[in-house]
Amino acid sequence: MTMRTRSLGTTGPQVSALGLGCMGMSALYGEADRAESIATLHAALEAGVTLLDTGDFYGMGHNEMLIGEALRSAPAARREQALVSVKFGALRGPDGSWLGYDGRPAAVKNFAAHSLQRLGVDHIDVYRIARLDPDVPIEETVGATAELVEQGYVRHIGLSEVGADTIRRAAATAPISDLQIEYSLISRGIEDEILPTTRELGIGITAYGVLSRGLISGHFTADRQLGAGDFRAMSPRFQGDNLRHNLNLVEALRKIAEQKGVSVAQIAIAWVLSRGEDIVPLVGSRRRDRLSEALGALEVTLEPADLAAIEEAVPAGAAAGDRYPAAQMAHLES
Repeated sequence: MTMRTRSLGTTGPQVSALGLGCMGMSALYGEADRAESIATLHAALEAGVTLLDTGDFYGMGHNEMLIGEALRSAPAARREQALVSVKFGALRGPDGSWLGYDGRPAAVKNFAAHSLQRLGVDHIDVYRIARLDPDVPIEETVGATAELVEQGYVRHIGLSEVGADTIRRAAATAPISDLQIEYSLISRGIEDEILPTTRELGIGITAYGVLSRGLISGHFTADRQLGAGDFRAMSPRFQGDNLRHNLNLVEALRKIAEQKGVSVAQIAIAWVLSRGEDIVPLVGSRRRDRLSEALGALEVTLEPADLAAIEEAVPAGAAAGDRYPAAQMAHLES
């Protein structure tokens, strides 16, 4: 398989057509196997995946150190091709609690200093605040990030989970490479206003949650017991009647996938890939077998009839339940 590339907007770098979201290797989805996580990162690099996405608050720095270890132990050619995207700004307590967001210029630079050390790199390829700090204008946060670009510590500026007005204000302050935001068959809110705005401004999309945290992967079952610390145990889409409704959507999608001889996960990822060359899906594979399945989506071609069938099976707005619990939804502009 030859890995295709896409551009993160008009000001961003060329990256692999799929990126690897590394959060689940450290946080929010229960226990992860460290050795398997490293092996999966190496397998991704070997397959031609260039974009590795993390957050400095994933496992309170654990994820960045994990990626740093994987990069140090990878062959030099693979290590040099890697582009690391880092989210910052989320505040955590020693007990793992969420304490808000900090986008002050001094905090931006402080977060970057720690990330550079944990990753073991001299620059961060894409740097973005994880959520808008309601007490700090986005111009100040992006302006501080632009200073890091001028100093060589950051290559490109990104955004995460913000609305159209904030995107415009940020882009008027400094060049923005991409917006990272949830986008999948059952999370299509960006299509109304946000996606037209990014396309007008030449800003790419890195889409996370393309399998809706495993919900539309084809592997999740109604009787699955979620372990302690698994975010999905509190996610509205994984609860009671919502879960049963959403898994019915998955079964409708499974029929289409079977007709094409592919997996549910592959057709769901292929659908995101089909939405435009300016969209780079992030897959959250924690194991090599799941990574291999996800990469298979690159070989799936969706014809107009396939897309129509998918739209009929899983129309926009079909999912039951919000993307996040109410307290976290309050931090989203989209």
